[in-house]
Amino acid sequence: MKIFGLVGWSGSGKTTLLVKLLPELVTRGVRVSTMKHAHHTFDVDKPGKDSYEHREAGATEVLVTSASRWALMHENRGAPEPTIEELLPHMSPVDLLLIEGFKEHAHDKMEIFRRETGKSLLQPNDPLIRAVASDGPVGEATVPVLDLNDVPALADYILEITGLSKAA
Repeated sequence: MKIFGLVGWSGSGKTTLLVKLLPELVTRGVRVSTMKHAHHTFDVDKPGKDSYEHREAGATEVLVTSASRWALMHENRGAPEPTIEELLPHMSPVDLLLIEGFKEHAHDKMEIFRRETGKSLLQPNDPLIRAVASDGPVGEATVPVLDLNDVPALADYILEITGLSKAA
């Protein structure tokens, strides 16, 4: 399974790009999964639902399943946040795992950069950022700068850098 990340400051458009990249990659025959890092507390469950009540009562893990999908919720219960390496075994094998966030992890990445966020470019300080996708010029970048709005070209780049361009 190849891993490639999308990183950038909040508001740069990581999720928007990911949602556009997924169908582009899937139509090319690439089996893709995603992993997203959240910097805040989140819950995929709702109070009053049985699965929520199971977790609130102390279950470490709750698996909910139906004919359409299944989800495994794991409570850290004070344990440290798991690393990507600890989470990977929970993922089913696919051709490509796109990771949103996890800026500090050592994997190949593309930085999503919009000057209007008012934040500095991450790329000069991270040798694993292989390209910058932006909606304008980024003169300070020392890697290829790609058009954020050219989703097919971005997909081409990701497939090339991961070695999947020949497989897809």
